[in-house]
Amino acid sequence: MSNAPQKPQDLVEAAIRENRDKFQRLGWILVVIGVLAILFPLVSSIAAKGLVGWLLLLSGAAMLYHAFQARTWGSALQSGAIGLVNLALGVYLAFFPLTGLVGLTLLLGLVFLLQGGFEGGMALRHRPRKGWVWLAVSGMASFGLGFLLILGLPRTALWAIGLMLGINLLSSGVSFVALARSV
Repeated sequence: MSNAPQKPQDLVEAAIRENRDKFQRLGWILVVIGVLAILFPLVSSIAAKGLVGWLLLLSGAAMLYHAFQARTWGSALQSGAIGLVNLALGVYLAFFPLTGLVGLTLLLGLVFLLQGGFEGGMALRHRPRKGWVWLAVSGMASFGLGFLLILGLPRTALWAIGLMLGINLLSSGVSFVALARSV
């Protein structure tokens, strides 16, 4: 073995090779969960919304507790108000199964519209360079998807979040399996 410094890509490849089985297991678990989310988009939408609700509920409770503990702090009242809003929204999302899906789907649609606009702008800026077309296509796809999500409300709220989560999990799982098999 030589004492020459290794390249970063060599270190990454060695780490992947050493943990190949773990990468494969993770990949297959994500594939299965992703397929289930795609097959049952309403259930996975409600589960994702519930998780967001619980996170808001816990963060709201922590902020409210902090506001009471730091009453002498000049912004304790505002911090407590934020905690109450997070707490209320968390209860609303965590404990009422079908409520909030429309709002989250609208937010997702707006995010896709913004992402599409930004990617389109980047594509125009990089137009003379190689690969700008892929940015433009991605931007148009994101913009179109956001437009369709918002246009289809409230119907899209029942399946959109779960389906997109499933597609994301599936593609991540496939990439982990492919990564593990590449070494």
